[in-house]
Amino acid sequence: MDSNYVISCCSTADLSKEHFEKRGIHYICFHFQLNGKDMPDDLGQTMPFDQFYQAMADGADTRTSQVNTDEYIAYFEPFLQAGRDIIHVTLSSGISGTLNSANAAAEQLRAKYPERKLYIIDSLGASSGYGLLMDAMADKRDEGMDIDALKDWTERNKLRVHHWFFSTDLSFYVKGGRITKTAGFMGTLLRICPLLNMDNLGRLIPREKIRTKKKVIARIVDKMEEHAESGLDYAGKCFISMSACMEDARQVADLVEQRFPKLNGKVLINSIGTTIGSHTGPGTVALFFFGDERKD
Repeated sequence: MDSNYVISCCSTADLSKEHFEKRGIHYICFHFQLNGKDMPDDLGQTMPFDQFYQAMADGADTRTSQVNTDEYIAYFEPFLQAGRDIIHVTLSSGISGTLNSANAAAEQLRAKYPERKLYIIDSLGASSGYGLLMDAMADKRDEGMDIDALKDWTERNKLRVHHWFFSTDLSFYVKGGRITKTAGFMGTLLRICPLLNMDNLGRLIPREKIRTKKKVIARIVDKMEEHAESGLDYAGKCFISMSACMEDARQVADLVEQRFPKLNGKVLINSIGTTIGSHTGPGTVALFFFGDERKD
């Protein structure tokens, strides 16, 4: 592990605290409100995920807030004071303004520490897809890649991380204004599970309306076959994140492991954190892997 520079991200990369620590990836926490009470999005430490999603299912009001410029300065500065360079990757600018805050902080700190490198990269990703990118960056660092080469590698490869999502509960998409009440009612009636992905601008885009959970589970794995690097010979890692629906996530993971025999290890299942989860609600499964470049 190269100690000359720090790899960093936001807690919205939705890996476990243990995973971040094991890979030597630093993170800064977003915030959320539950019925007006402020809490950090700290990977389920302050509020366990099962409690959070149960509160949402019971009708709790949730709001989220991104990391602001002052928080970034307070977070970055100790690393710079210790003589370490930083490569920080933010949650997608397609769903959050935190990139602007990170850039504003970096601008101030570069003036104060002109001898240090502080790179800010827009992940154009979210949840454990963003986490998969961070995990790959840790691999490159451990192989001896320097900070400038890693910055270039990340910019070249970030759109190769595919993000596919489905939801079995449309009520939170209605609540958040992503679909109309009528569409939500009809979708629930017809047992429609929308399949969405992230486009090349890091925005969440509905792609297909699929009837029944069984069919959408099969379809999301078809999407991996269609887009994964080397198709069925995919030999990279695969991450899943889910919001209080482990059984559905496990079904997807089992299918992936059956269909992709060269997979690097087992599929890793994480919880969708409180920031992303405040918008999806319970019942969302997301599948992440490296593949062809996202074009639209």
